[in-house]
Amino acid sequence: MTRKNEAANNNPAGARAANQLRSLRAQIDKLDLQILKLINDRAGVAAEIGKLKNDQNAEVFSPSREEEVLKNVLETHKGPLDPGTVRAIFREVMSGSRALQKVLKVAYLGPEYSFSHLAAIERFGQTVEFMRVGSIAAVFEEVNRSHADFGVVPLENSTDGRVADTLDMFLRLPQLIICAEIRLRIHHNLLAVCDQEMIRRVYSKPQALSQCRNWLSKNVPHASLHEVASTGVAAELAQREPGAAAVASRQAAVRYGLRILFQDIEDSPYNETRFAVIGHQKCARTGNDKTAIMFSIPHSPGALVDALDVFKQGKINLTWIESFPAKTPKPQYVFFVDFEGHQEDTKVSRALKALQEQCRELIILGSFPRSDDPA
Repeated sequence: MTRKNEAANNNPAGARAANQLRSLRAQIDKLDLQILKLINDRAGVAAEIGKLKNDQNAEVFSPSREEEVLKNVLETHKGPLDPGTVRAIFREVMSGSRALQKVLKVAYLGPEYSFSHLAAIERFGQTVEFMRVGSIAAVFEEVNRSHADFGVVPLENSTDGRVADTLDMFLRLPQLIICAEIRLRIHHNLLAVCDQEMIRRVYSKPQALSQCRNWLSKNVPHASLHEVASTGVAAELAQREPGAAAVASRQAAVRYGLRILFQDIEDSPYNETRFAVIGHQKCARTGNDKTAIMFSIPHSPGALVDALDVFKQGKINLTWIESFPAKTPKPQYVFFVDFEGHQEDTKVSRALKALQEQCRELIILGSFPRSDDPA
């Protein structure tokens, strides 16, 4: 009798468990092959769709259709997988299928694993060509010059409000439009090579430092705070400089070989940033859309009230409003607004026409699928 058989005879419960484990693993192997076949079958159908799109000169990236796919899947999902896991799986399936038609170029504020990069991955998946650039302005310029198909830029943060650099670039390049939005839950971490008491400088993007100001003042009061272009740049500096730390993502810690000294150091547990996907293409209506505009009005009493009353009369719900100084000789403001509905909806079209009569200038920045939950 072999030692294996002898052990099995001495432990029948263990033998039954081992047999059951082999049986379950065999089921998984069989299911894996079925999943692989179905994924490739789906990719084949997507490739056929791509041929039809190519014949009709239609766009490869369709945010409205991708949102519809995710909605259909998640509405029928019964578990046990977490909905976020299911969303991530189908995001990558769609990303790979889309790449059979065309590998998209997506510009973002880098380096790798900045929050702009994470937002780009959340929207487009990994099967794209990511273009890291050094500023929000450079993202706009790369898209405007058609060096990139799309760009991902931050619009607003729940703690700090508007991102001024993004709004400024919409003023400079109003021909670019918003094709989609991404809501990303932001969790900051203190990253370093050294121990906490050795930290003398903390680097990060201004908004990230602001979102952690109370925590930093209590826990590293001896360190000076230094603003840099992105959280990714901060992580690079923390890796190179003795006594330096960064406020950045967990993914940045892995990428740059840093220790996570403290996690989730943001002052608000509900901290999130909304990003815009910018490009040249218009997005079809889905029935769950938002429209973004910017407008300027005469400098006269009640002008803003009259402009906003258009939305009240049209029973259109505003979801965001910001004022921003215009680049004009005399003091003047441009207003950025987004609201529920698509510009092709009857009541939205009617409201925009009425608003045009109230404004010196009105620019529609795009209609796009509404993101209801942060990733």
